[in-house]
Amino acid sequence: MVASFFRSRWQGKTPLVRLFWRDMLLVGTAINIALSGLALVLLGLKLPLWLVLTVHFLPVPYNIFLTLAVWRTVEKTGGAKASLMMLGSALWLIATAVG
Repeated sequence: MVASFFRSRWQGKTPLVRLFWRDMLLVGTAINIALSGLALVLLGLKLPLWLVLTVHFLPVPYNIFLTLAVWRTVEKTGGAKASLMMLGSALWLIATAVG
Protein backbone atom coordinates (compact mmCIF):
# COMPACT_ATOMS: atom_id res chain seq x y z
CA MET A 1 0.00 0.00 0.00
CA VAL A 2 2.76 2.46 0.92
CA ALA A 3 4.78 1.46 -2.14
CA SER A 4 1.77 2.01 -4.42
CA PHE A 5 1.24 5.45 -2.87
CA PHE A 6 4.77 6.52 -3.75
CA ARG A 7 4.81 4.73 -7.11
CA SER A 8 1.57 6.32 -8.35
CA ARG A 9 2.78 9.78 -7.45
CA TRP A 10 6.25 9.29 -8.89
CA GLN A 11 4.85 7.91 -12.14
CA GLY A 12 2.38 10.78 -12.51
CA LYS A 13 -0.67 8.54 -12.16
CA THR A 14 -2.17 10.59 -9.32
CA PRO A 15 -4.27 13.55 -10.49
CA LEU A 16 -2.26 16.76 -10.22
CA VAL A 17 -4.98 18.54 -8.25
CA ARG A 18 -5.01 15.80 -5.58
CA LEU A 19 -1.23 15.62 -5.48
CA PHE A 20 -0.79 19.37 -5.11
CA TRP A 21 -3.68 20.37 -2.85
CA ARG A 22 -4.25 17.32 -0.67
CA ASP A 23 -0.96 15.43 -0.57
CA MET A 24 1.43 18.35 -0.61
CA LEU A 25 -0.30 21.42 0.80
CA LEU A 26 -2.69 19.79 3.26
CA VAL A 27 -1.01 16.57 4.44
CA GLY A 28 2.59 17.65 3.80
CA THR A 29 2.12 20.92 5.65
CA ALA A 30 0.38 19.15 8.55
CA ILE A 31 3.31 16.73 8.85
CA ASN A 32 5.78 19.63 8.82
CA ILE A 33 3.86 21.55 11.48
CA ALA A 34 3.50 18.45 13.69
CA LEU A 35 7.20 17.58 13.55
CA SER A 36 8.27 21.20 14.05
CA GLY A 37 6.01 21.34 17.11
CA LEU A 38 7.48 18.11 18.41
CA ALA A 39 10.98 19.49 17.83
CA LEU A 40 10.08 22.56 19.91
CA VAL A 41 8.80 20.33 22.71
CA LEU A 42 12.03 18.32 22.60
CA LEU A 43 14.01 21.56 22.68
CA GLY A 44 11.98 22.69 25.69
CA LEU A 45 12.81 19.41 27.40
CA LYS A 46 16.48 20.22 26.82
CA LEU A 47 17.09 17.08 24.81
CA PRO A 48 20.20 16.93 22.63
CA LEU A 49 20.26 19.41 19.76
CA TRP A 50 21.04 16.66 17.23
CA LEU A 51 17.75 14.95 18.17
CA VAL A 52 15.76 18.19 17.94
CA LEU A 53 17.22 18.97 14.50
CA THR A 54 16.68 15.41 13.30
CA VAL A 55 13.00 15.55 14.20
CA HIS A 56 12.62 19.02 12.69
CA PHE A 57 14.23 18.06 9.38
CA LEU A 58 12.77 14.54 9.20
CA PRO A 59 10.10 15.45 6.61
CA VAL A 60 12.57 17.07 4.17
CA PRO A 61 13.04 13.96 1.99
CA TYR A 62 9.26 13.55 1.80
CA ASN A 63 8.88 17.22 0.91
CA ILE A 64 11.44 16.85 -1.88
CA PHE A 65 9.65 13.74 -3.11
CA LEU A 66 6.30 15.54 -3.24
CA THR A 67 7.78 18.53 -5.05
CA LEU A 68 9.47 16.34 -7.66
CA ALA A 69 6.29 14.29 -8.05
CA VAL A 70 4.36 17.49 -8.77
CA TRP A 71 6.97 18.54 -11.34
CA ARG A 72 6.90 15.13 -13.04
CA THR A 73 3.09 15.20 -13.17
CA VAL A 74 3.10 18.76 -14.53
CA GLU A 75 5.35 17.59 -17.38
CA LYS A 76 2.66 15.08 -18.36
CA THR A 77 -0.25 17.44 -17.78
CA GLY A 78 0.92 20.79 -19.14
CA GLY A 79 -1.03 24.03 -19.14
CA ALA A 80 -0.94 27.32 -17.27
CA LYS A 81 -2.64 25.93 -14.13
CA ALA A 82 -0.12 23.11 -13.99
CA SER A 83 2.76 25.57 -14.36
CA LEU A 84 1.41 27.58 -11.44
CA MET A 85 1.28 24.39 -9.37
CA MET A 86 4.90 23.72 -10.28
CA LEU A 87 5.86 27.19 -9.07
CA GLY A 88 3.71 26.77 -5.96
CA SER A 89 5.37 23.47 -5.13
CA ALA A 90 8.82 25.05 -5.40
CA LEU A 91 7.79 27.89 -3.10
CA TRP A 92 6.22 25.40 -0.69
CA LEU A 93 9.44 23.39 -0.59
CA ILE A 94 11.46 26.53 0.18
CA ALA A 95 8.98 27.56 2.88
CA THR A 96 9.08 24.15 4.55
CA ALA A 97 12.87 23.96 4.40
CA VAL A 98 13.28 27.42 5.94
CA GLY A 99 10.43 27.14 8.43
